[in-house]
Amino acid sequence: MKNKSSSKGVLYRCLLYCIAILLLVMIPLKSFSQSTGELTTDSLVKMGFENVRWTDTPEERVYVVENSAYKIQALGIRKAVDIIQSMGLPKDKSCKLIVTNYNIPQVSLTYQPLAGDTTVVSGEDWKVSYDIGDSWDKVKKEKKKNSSLFKVDILVYPQLYFKNYIITQIYQALLEFSPAVEVSLWPGMKFTGQIILPVYNDGYGELAGKVRPGYLTLAQQFRLPYNILGTATIGFFDYDTYGADLNLFYPFKDERFSIEGRFGYVGFGYWRGFKFRYNDKYTTYWSVGGNFYWPRFNTQFKLRAEQYLLKEKGVRFEMIRHFRYASIGFYAVKAEHANSNGGFKFIVALPPYKYKRHKYIPRVSTSLGTGITYNAGNEKYYYKMPYSNASENIMQQNSFNPYFIKSELLNF
Repeated sequence: MKNKSSSKGVLYRCLLYCIAILLLVMIPLKSFSQSTGELTTDSLVKMGFENVRWTDTPEERVYVVENSAYKIQALGIRKAVDIIQSMGLPKDKSCKLIVTNYNIPQVSLTYQPLAGDTTVVSGEDWKVSYDIGDSWDKVKKEKKKNSSLFKVDILVYPQLYFKNYIITQIYQALLEFSPAVEVSLWPGMKFTGQIILPVYNDGYGELAGKVRPGYLTLAQQFRLPYNILGTATIGFFDYDTYGADLNLFYPFKDERFSIEGRFGYVGFGYWRGFKFRYNDKYTTYWSVGGNFYWPRFNTQFKLRAEQYLLKEKGVRFEMIRHFRYASIGFYAVKAEHANSNGGFKFIVALPPYKYKRHKYIPRVSTSLGTGITYNAGNEKYYYKMPYSNASENIMQQNSFNPYFIKSELLNF
């Protein structure tokens, strides 16, 4: 009986030893994982990234960043991936990077380790997609580092207009510099307040020569189920309009294909200096169509059915090639009551391409880019549809395209 009791005691002691050894093994692993995540997020913050978060689950490690350090989104995302790789990737589970804009998820980048894979990780090993799965739900409640809320950017938008409607003069021109204050008020919300400063005015009339407000808008970004991305905007737009605008974007499973819809309801008015004159006429505009992206050449094709400000309905086709620091495109349009028209457009990113904030001190820089849309048919009245935000252009619209981001990753 005594021997039996002694045997049980030995078994209990062995069991306790095993549990203790297991805990001693697991605690350093957890501590190492915690240390890696904290060091990585601290490095990202030091580089100037905002809204940085991370979490570790049994299935994956998730990082969140918002690029406010690099003017070109794809380049900033590449730098963030480089930091995450250099600090150490998990070996037995996937690693995901979610990229936000005004704290709204836009795209995800996922690295999935392969069994027995000992090669160096490269940009080819990261999958880029609009789909973020359930990873955002796992990480969104974690504490943010370097929040973007209430931080102020003062961006200068140079604007050049020219026209050749008269025989006796080759071109009439208008040059403006339009600084804009942009502030993040809450997740997804951006306030923009712009002042137009005329520099040179030849043939664009008295009103164009006055200092006056430009865009005054509140824009709310949001993300819906099924990877639907949208922006709702109210305020004063271009083309002397004010009102509301809604933009929705949906990528298909094959993300080279997507559909997009835009709907607006606006009135007409103009600024005489800082006095606003308006009438009681309102109109709707809309644009619905599909997109195809050719990854090999970073070229986008768009086909739209549209209604413009004068309620003329038409069809618009665009082909745009995107480079790192520029986007160049051609377009053709045909609407009722108007002749066929077309031309080209381009936008070039303005330096500096990298900048940092100093806490809550307003940051002054240039806008994303400046460019020109050439109207080959000299059409003055038809085919007008306002932009609803000062920062909206063909380069900005392509900023979070997964294939464009992937092309930058391949340049590692």
